Amino acid sequence: MTIEADIAFLEGVPIFRTLGGGALRILAIGAESHTIQAGQVLFTAGDVADCAYVVQLGSFGLRPQGQEAEIIAEPGTLLGEMALLAETIRPVTATAREDAAVMRISRTMFVKMLESYPDAAQRLCELIAARADRWAREMEQVRAKLAHGAGPR
Repeated sequence: MTIEADIAFLEGVPIFRTLGGGALRILAIGAESHTIQAGQVLFTAGDVADCAYVVQLGSFGLRPQGQEAEIIAEPGTLLGEMALLAETIRPVTATAREDAAVMRISRTMFVKMLESYPDAAQRLCELIAARADRWAREMEQVRAKLAHGAGPR
């Protein structure tokens, strides 16, 4: 893919959409492309995460440790979003369901990009804050439903 095609692809990833053209160009240039064979493990639950992956082609089965249920990640899915900002542990094992391709974005490169584009960093902070607020409201609704259902009948 060309840099312009990579930029256009990254614009389709919700968390990257707000960053702007210059920041996306840095990500497109700094990202590493990898092909993954069907059945190959991209990462394992419990691994330390120092990067995120964007699924470009194919799909991955995501399975939490010790569980049979699987979530499917398709093109445009960002795997390991929080690893772009902080050291985290992978909560799932990601296995290619078919031949696939991913873009690897390292935390180091992502943070340097944010340092170079403070307005992009500000927009990202606002997006994360809005998400956290939405999650908190949703959790409060769940808590209220549980409390209401747990009362005397």
